[in-house]
Amino acid sequence: MPDRKQPSFQVVVREDFELVNKCIREQLHSDVALVDKIGQYIIQSGGKRLRPLLVLLTARACGYKGHNHIPLAAIIELLHTATLLHDDVVDQSDLRRGRDTANAVWGNAPSVLVGDFLHSRAFQMMVGLENLRLLDILANATNVIAEGEVMQLMNVRDAGVTEAHYMDVIRCKTAMLFEASAHTAAVLSGVNQKMEKALANYGNYLGMAFQLVDDLLDYNGDSELMGKNLGDDLAEGKPTLPLIYTLSYGNTGQQELVRQAIQKGGLDNLDKIIEAVRSCGALNYTSEKARHYSAKAIDCLTHLPDSPHKQAMIDLALFATERTN
Repeated sequence: MPDRKQPSFQVVVREDFELVNKCIREQLHSDVALVDKIGQYIIQSGGKRLRPLLVLLTARACGYKGHNHIPLAAIIELLHTATLLHDDVVDQSDLRRGRDTANAVWGNAPSVLVGDFLHSRAFQMMVGLENLRLLDILANATNVIAEGEVMQLMNVRDAGVTEAHYMDVIRCKTAMLFEASAHTAAVLSGVNQKMEKALANYGNYLGMAFQLVDDLLDYNGDSELMGKNLGDDLAEGKPTLPLIYTLSYGNTGQQELVRQAIQKGGLDNLDKIIEAVRSCGALNYTSEKARHYSAKAIDCLTHLPDSPHKQAMIDLALFATERTN
């Protein structure tokens, strides 16, 4: 019978995923009690785990028969979790996935330091894979992600950010780890250079679609389903694509409303801004942009042999634009 609780892209690698979770729990262990406690808290807080899932799907779709895709997927999740811990401190967030953030519970300093621990543990595991190409890809990815986070920080309260610059930011800060997930799995599987490049591109385009839908949900999502508050990006003065589009194509009043909101931050006019981004077509534009990247991702799979795992990767690309949280 079909699984009614999990989408297809999770079901086909369910056993692998259980091994990844076991690996993560083992690697989180520390003799320092606070490290152990915060690490377990953030990992157990849920989330879609799409990045490690992408490692598993890509490896299996490429016919990989070994076992190193399990620690590789765990490495990807540890890197992602480390960035979440740091992001929540930078953004002063107090809610993620419907739970208090680690910094809200333990404070900023422990959260930053445990994020550092997760980063260093991930690199210990990379060395254990004994594959310099994997280490090179992941080291480069973590560096690009850090640059993307700084670029985003520089954009805060700046109403002059262009769409092109914003797309560069999300390509670095979000899409890069999706790309690295698929790319490293392809390298691990030993596919040819053309297929390796296609799968890396698949990850990149998937990550772009995923982030654009995140931008969309900040204005038309369900805060209870998302586990975070509507308008979080706006409150922090982050110019995401719906706002950037409104600044270019909204009427004079809408443009001024959004400009002031970005420059001042806060949620004083959230309802008016939601109405503005809807009525000027910004949400439709962002949604169409996400579907464009999803379609590009699927096109990258053309030469991958047909299999349940390839179909799951197609389903994952579709899910990225259809999700509600």
